[in-house]
Amino acid sequence: MLLSDLHMPDACDGFTVVNAMRHTQPNAVTLVLSGYPVLQAALSGLLLQADQVLVKPIGFAEITEIIQKKLANPSVHMAMNKERVAEILERDLDQTIQSWMSRVEHTEELTAISLTYQERTAHLPLLLGDVVRRLRLAPGAKSPISRAAREHGILRRKQGYTVPMVVEESRILQVSIFNTLQNNLGSVDFSTVLLDVMTIADEVDSQLKQAMLGFMETRAAKAAS
Repeated sequence: MLLSDLHMPDACDGFTVVNAMRHTQPNAVTLVLSGYPVLQAALSGLLLQADQVLVKPIGFAEITEIIQKKLANPSVHMAMNKERVAEILERDLDQTIQSWMSRVEHTEELTAISLTYQERTAHLPLLLGDVVRRLRLAPGAKSPISRAAREHGILRRKQGYTVPMVVEESRILQVSIFNTLQNNLGSVDFSTVLLDVMTIADEVDSQLKQAMLGFMETRAAKAAS
């Protein structure tokens, strides 16, 4: 069984914990503690797929009694459909790009250079495609170098970007990818999500390196001429 608070510090919360339990042990008795009023707590329970939301304050004896009753008559839950991170990113490509663009539009450093939507986002399907391919590599396989990232760096130099601007774009890309995963916590395969997140971070950093190489290559060629 699982007894979890709804609100936890940092990035972890009851939503994440309950979803993880439903993936690994779909029939586990799942109770959530919440300080919400009864109606809000009930709605949260439906969202979390918890067996019951316990509204605080609640005594230890009452919790014990509820646990004993739930264990004696457990509910049967259907196992949730699981998706690998690569499948989610491939399916929600457009949403990730929109999320990225929304953040860029609120970043004065980047909007200082006027570009069309196409000029601003044309590289993203290619870079995200490289991320998906990296996630699908067999364990131990050599990671390919992103040619799209290098070409992006060359283009951004020609468009007048600075090094900090290219770095900021890359940071926003990583945030947007993780935001897509956050929006799909209900279906993500928790058995591999940590490794996949590490792979995403490594791939985005690798792409940034290639973009910087392309950016500096363009500047060096310009200086030589």
